[in-house]
Amino acid sequence: MVPGAAGWCCLVLWFPACVAAHGLRIHDYLYFQVLSPGDIRYIFTATPAKDFGGIFHTRYEQIHLVPAEPPEACGELSNGFFIQDQIALVERGGCSFLSKTRVVQEHGGRAVIISDNAVDNDSFYVEMIQDSTQRTADIPALFLLGRDGYMIRRSLEQHGLPWAIISIPVNVTSIPTFELLQPPWTFW
Repeated sequence: MVPGAAGWCCLVLWFPACVAAHGLRIHDYLYFQVLSPGDIRYIFTATPAKDFGGIFHTRYEQIHLVPAEPPEACGELSNGFFIQDQIALVERGGCSFLSKTRVVQEHGGRAVIISDNAVDNDSFYVEMIQDSTQRTADIPALFLLGRDGYMIRRSLEQHGLPWAIISIPVNVTSIPTFELLQPPWTFW
């Protein structure tokens, strides 16, 4: 199947008009940029959940990306207060992707970014699907490569910071290719 012009633009890059008209679909990419700490000031690629969760209706110029405690976010979060009105960074494992998304939603999070628990994964995106419980979640859920999640958490630990500051989603079509700061460990 050859995608039409609108479908093709959504498949390759994030365009606000495409999201409004079609929403993000699986195999689409959503980009976010870490603004602080500076040593990981890169544009990261994530994929949305296939059949659960919401879509981004708002662009957040500066919002906190808060690593969940415990990292797998399968139950009560000890730092849930900091996740309220922010975006949670969660690790894969321990429970379903939907369960993690619901935990973050119950703590007032605006979205969840779930990184692979394989810290050496720098190229394989996992398809996040609904579990068999028929529950729903309203906040966006994104999958992040394990290497990217690990590097973000490592930087925060090295700097003694409780969260990163990010901009999400980022329209990469407005950034000249030579200015696209991609993580040096990941190839697009």
